[in-house]
Amino acid sequence: MSKVLVIAEKPSVGRDIARVLGCREKGDGYISGTSHIVTWAVGHLAALCDPEDYNPAWKKWSMDALPIMPEEMQLCAVPSGRSQLAVLRKLLHSPEVGSLICATDSGREGELIFRYIYQHCGCCKPFRRLWVSSMTDQAIQEGFANLRPGADYDRLFASARCRSEADWLVGINATRLFSVLY
Repeated sequence: MSKVLVIAEKPSVGRDIARVLGCREKGDGYISGTSHIVTWAVGHLAALCDPEDYNPAWKKWSMDALPIMPEEMQLCAVPSGRSQLAVLRKLLHSPEVGSLICATDSGREGELIFRYIYQHCGCCKPFRRLWVSSMTDQAIQEGFANLRPGADYDRLFASARCRSEADWLVGINATRLFSVLY
């Protein structure tokens, strides 16, 4: 029987979910039970790459390099989260895992955190979304009883990605422009 991998946004939430699901076997970066494995991000583990990751010439801050406009935005591992990202990658690709539950915080940023991890790790397993506004045992149980398909939140992810990419483009270009000018 395959297990369901639950990905929370932070360790404390992961522990609460694991307790409610009856997961007690602690691993390195996850807690496992008979039917679920609960793991977590530690905030953003994958993010938009730095300019020099696209083009080494963009490392130098100069007017000649502006505007910086990658043809396609790419994701890179956040250096401080590489070890937990490796745990997630291993679990996402484990043959023991048949499906996923996105249990990151309810909202745009939580959706972005999960989807960037999912994309960066090259996962294509089906996932559902846990949407709770409270971390009480009852709220978690009700949330698991009312899971929704991940596709129901595609527009929320599109909104989050748009904000993320716009922040990157404006932030990189405006910061470098004003720094070089002044």
